[in-house]
Amino acid sequence: MTRQKAIYAGKAATILFAVPLLIYAYASGPDARKTGAPGDTNCMEAGCHTGSGATLNPAGASVSIAFPGDLTYTPGVKQTLTVTVAQTTGAKLYGFQATARAAGKDNYASTQAGTFTFTDKRLIVLCGDNALRGTACKTAAPLEFIEHGQADSKNTWTFDWTPPATDVGDVKIYIAGNAGNGNGLADAGDKISTNVYTLKVAASGPPSNVPAISSGGVVSAAAFGGAPAMGPGSWIEIYGSNLAQSTRPWGGADFAGTTAPTVLDGVKVTINNVPAFVSYISPGQVNVQVPSSIGPGQQNIVVTNTNGTSAAYSAKVNVTQPGLLAPSSFIVGGKQFVAALFPDNSFVLPPGAIAGLGTRQAKPGETIIIYGIGFGATSPNIVAGQIVGQANQVATPVTATIGGSAATISYGGLAPNFVGLCQFNVVVPAIADNDAAPLVFSQGGTPIGQTLVTAVKK
Repeated sequence: MTRQKAIYAGKAATILFAVPLLIYAYASGPDARKTGAPGDTNCMEAGCHTGSGATLNPAGASVSIAFPGDLTYTPGVKQTLTVTVAQTTGAKLYGFQATARAAGKDNYASTQAGTFTFTDKRLIVLCGDNALRGTACKTAAPLEFIEHGQADSKNTWTFDWTPPATDVGDVKIYIAGNAGNGNGLADAGDKISTNVYTLKVAASGPPSNVPAISSGGVVSAAAFGGAPAMGPGSWIEIYGSNLAQSTRPWGGADFAGTTAPTVLDGVKVTINNVPAFVSYISPGQVNVQVPSSIGPGQQNIVVTNTNGTSAAYSAKVNVTQPGLLAPSSFIVGGKQFVAALFPDNSFVLPPGAIAGLGTRQAKPGETIIIYGIGFGATSPNIVAGQIVGQANQVATPVTATIGGSAATISYGGLAPNFVGLCQFNVVVPAIADNDAAPLVFSQGGTPIGQTLVTAVKK
């Protein structure tokens, strides 16, 4: 049976037997032109996954492409691309469809850009007439669409794209992804996401003052653990060269009411094409807060200033990436102390541990304040980039132990009057005197990964 006849038969059977208003999901891969590109529909608009209550690009779902370098192409030079479809909850089967277009005469609607090839047997390439591509698509249906041949429990695919042999100007790669709940119905549990990437032809040699992100140059804020991954709403540090032409932190004048700036002296950062909130700039370092809408998976980070745009840097995003304030200056006697505070702003440390700081041990029953980042969503929800003005709590439960004994957290949420800073008010349990009592924070039952201590004395 041909592909078109098989699809027709499947749809006919669905009409006869499916629950009204639910249309059978494309487990075997959609027809061509479902990427959301100009001239295309997508699986929401086309009716294949529009079940009751479904929305396009819902929160927690995403589709992304990891490129081997920056968002450029060299005519005729093959690139290996990796697609990731992500959904935070409920997904069991995944699929995607992508197409590469040049502007042509109709604004990316009908001009194919390059060719797709693959070795992954889970993939197929369709032409614009829904025929499986052989060596090439017909002149009358030149567009190519690479997609899943069968929905899969694995959510990543790798394939090659060879750009046109000559400079055709900007190339746009459009992609749609589906994270399905696997129930065989097109209900709201199937999450459809779209994305688009613009690739420019590579220059023969980039200007020396264009911003560049160093290899390994994106980390969670160093004072909070410096993890190589990040989470929505967390803070990251970007290291490189020519990132900015000035050095300064943000100031009150940079804010729009309670909303933090996304541009500072012409410097902006995008993560998966979404502007991040810029708190500090310098030629070698830029600090930003990750937007709340960024989904999990590999995401591209780009720095732009008045001299140009950096190559895209691919970094991992987790649902949460928690870390507690514990700067290297709080390493005492080979132990990393958490930067815990008393309400009078003195620090919880052995007396005299750090010259110039007011320090003492905490007593059992006292409340100490510990700051963190990357603990994820809150209730009520407060999005990234906002000065916090109300009490809230971290949505995923956080627990703490000191010296092996459970400690009560009387407040655990975003800190009032700050942007993206978590505050935990911790009641010290009754334990024996210990100037280096192990402190363990866990979220969702999993320790956050830092090895920390604090000082306790009755």
